[in-house]
Amino acid sequence: MEQMVQIGASTSPDSGESAGVAQSRAGNGIEVTPRAVERIRVAMAKEGISPAEGGLRLGVMGGGCSGLSYNIRFDTHPRERDRIYEFDGVRIFVDPKSFIYLHGMTLDYEQTLMRQGFNFINPNSTRSCGCGSSFS
Repeated sequence: MEQMVQIGASTSPDSGESAGVAQSRAGNGIEVTPRAVERIRVAMAKEGISPAEGGLRLGVMGGGCSGLSYNIRFDTHPRERDRIYEFDGVRIFVDPKSFIYLHGMTLDYEQTLMRQGFNFINPNSTRSCGCGSSFS
Protein backbone atom coordinates (compact mmCIF):
# COMPACT_ATOMS: atom_id res chain seq x y z
CA MET A 1 0.00 0.00 0.00
CA GLU A 2 1.44 3.36 -1.05
CA GLN A 3 1.12 6.26 1.32
CA MET A 4 2.84 9.58 1.85
CA VAL A 5 3.72 10.91 5.26
CA GLN A 6 4.83 14.51 5.25
CA ILE A 7 6.87 15.67 8.23
CA GLY A 8 8.11 19.17 8.95
CA ALA A 9 6.01 20.92 6.30
CA SER A 10 2.53 22.32 6.37
CA THR A 11 -0.37 21.21 4.26
CA SER A 12 -2.80 23.55 2.56
CA PRO A 13 -5.42 24.96 4.94
CA ASP A 14 -8.33 23.62 2.88
CA SER A 15 -7.03 20.05 2.80
CA GLY A 16 -8.77 19.11 6.03
CA GLU A 17 -5.59 17.48 7.35
CA SER A 18 -3.42 18.48 10.27
CA ALA A 19 -0.20 20.34 9.51
CA GLY A 20 2.83 18.07 9.23
CA VAL A 21 1.06 14.86 8.20
CA ALA A 22 -0.69 14.25 4.89
CA GLN A 23 -1.88 11.22 2.98
CA SER A 24 -0.94 10.86 -0.69
CA ARG A 25 -3.60 11.25 -3.37
CA ALA A 26 -3.31 10.41 -7.05
CA GLY A 27 -1.24 13.06 -8.82
CA ASN A 28 -0.16 14.61 -5.53
CA GLY A 29 3.46 14.35 -4.49
CA ILE A 30 5.69 11.53 -5.71
CA GLU A 31 4.77 8.01 -6.74
CA VAL A 32 7.06 4.97 -6.73
CA THR A 33 6.15 1.80 -8.62
CA PRO A 34 6.30 -1.61 -6.91
CA ARG A 35 9.30 -2.58 -9.11
CA ALA A 36 11.19 0.50 -7.93
CA VAL A 37 10.25 -0.14 -4.29
CA GLU A 38 11.59 -3.68 -4.47
CA ARG A 39 14.85 -2.53 -6.10
CA ILE A 40 15.30 0.20 -3.46
CA ARG A 41 14.69 -2.35 -0.70
CA VAL A 42 17.33 -4.72 -2.12
CA ALA A 43 19.88 -1.92 -2.55
CA MET A 44 19.28 -0.61 0.98
CA ALA A 45 19.90 -4.08 2.39
CA LYS A 46 23.19 -4.31 0.47
CA GLU A 47 24.23 -0.91 1.88
CA GLY A 48 23.23 -1.91 5.43
CA ILE A 49 20.68 0.90 5.74
CA SER A 50 17.71 0.22 8.00
CA PRO A 51 14.35 1.06 6.37
CA ALA A 52 13.11 2.15 9.81
CA GLU A 53 15.61 5.03 9.93
CA GLY A 54 16.98 5.57 6.42
CA GLY A 55 15.62 5.96 2.96
CA LEU A 56 16.23 6.99 -0.61
CA ARG A 57 16.85 10.68 -1.21
CA LEU A 58 15.53 12.08 -4.49
CA GLY A 59 16.72 15.48 -5.55
CA VAL A 60 17.42 17.85 -8.40
CA MET A 61 20.61 19.81 -9.00
CA GLY A 62 21.79 22.22 -11.63
CA GLY A 63 23.82 20.76 -14.47
CA GLY A 64 23.54 18.12 -17.10
CA CYS A 65 23.00 18.60 -20.80
CA SER A 66 19.40 19.84 -20.38
CA GLY A 67 19.92 22.20 -17.43
CA LEU A 68 18.89 20.10 -14.41
CA SER A 69 19.80 16.58 -13.39
CA TYR A 70 18.30 14.04 -11.03
CA ASN A 71 20.20 13.15 -7.89
CA ILE A 72 19.48 9.84 -6.18
CA ARG A 73 21.27 8.45 -3.13
CA PHE A 74 20.69 6.78 0.21
CA ASP A 75 20.42 8.77 3.40
CA THR A 76 20.50 7.46 6.96
CA HIS A 77 17.76 9.81 8.17
CA PRO A 78 15.47 12.58 6.87
CA ARG A 79 16.27 16.26 7.25
CA GLU A 80 14.02 18.63 9.18
CA ARG A 81 12.11 20.10 6.20
CA ASP A 82 12.02 16.98 4.00
CA ARG A 83 8.83 15.58 2.60
CA ILE A 84 8.78 11.92 3.52
CA TYR A 85 6.92 9.38 1.42
CA GLU A 86 6.49 5.76 2.39
CA PHE A 87 5.81 2.97 -0.09
CA ASP A 88 5.44 -0.52 1.34
CA GLY A 89 7.98 0.16 4.12
CA VAL A 90 10.48 2.05 1.94
CA ARG A 91 10.88 5.75 2.64
CA ILE A 92 11.66 8.45 0.07
CA PHE A 93 13.06 11.82 1.19
CA VAL A 94 12.62 14.96 -0.92
CA ASP A 95 13.93 18.39 0.07
CA PRO A 96 11.63 21.42 -0.47
CA LYS A 97 13.62 22.89 -3.40
CA SER A 98 13.68 19.59 -5.30
CA PHE A 99 9.98 19.02 -4.65
CA ILE A 100 9.16 21.97 -6.93
CA TYR A 101 10.61 20.00 -9.87
CA LEU A 102 9.60 16.51 -8.74
CA HIS A 103 5.97 17.12 -7.75
CA GLY A 104 3.81 14.63 -9.68
CA MET A 105 6.77 12.47 -10.74
CA THR A 106 6.73 8.67 -10.82
CA LEU A 107 9.90 6.71 -10.09
CA ASP A 108 10.01 3.38 -11.90
CA TYR A 109 12.66 0.71 -12.32
CA GLU A 110 13.24 -1.10 -15.57
CA GLN A 111 15.45 -4.01 -16.45
CA THR A 112 15.68 -4.91 -20.12
CA LEU A 113 18.39 -6.20 -22.41
CA MET A 114 19.24 -2.61 -23.38
CA ARG A 115 18.79 -0.74 -20.10
CA GLN A 116 18.76 -1.32 -16.36
CA GLY A 117 18.01 1.37 -13.84
CA PHE A 118 15.59 3.88 -12.43
CA ASN A 119 13.31 5.73 -14.81
CA PHE A 120 12.04 9.19 -13.89
CA ILE A 121 8.60 9.87 -15.37
CA ASN A 122 8.27 13.58 -14.73
CA PRO A 123 5.34 15.66 -16.04
CA ASN A 124 7.25 18.84 -15.11
CA SER A 125 9.99 18.11 -17.63
CA THR A 126 9.64 20.05 -20.89
CA ARG A 127 12.61 18.28 -22.50
CA SER A 128 15.20 15.72 -21.52
CA CYS A 129 18.41 14.27 -22.86
CA GLY A 130 19.01 10.80 -24.22
CA CYS A 131 20.52 9.49 -20.98
CA GLY A 132 17.29 10.21 -19.06
CA SER A 133 19.06 11.78 -16.08
CA SER A 134 18.95 15.40 -17.27
CA PHE A 135 15.91 17.57 -17.96
CA SER A 136 14.59 21.10 -18.08
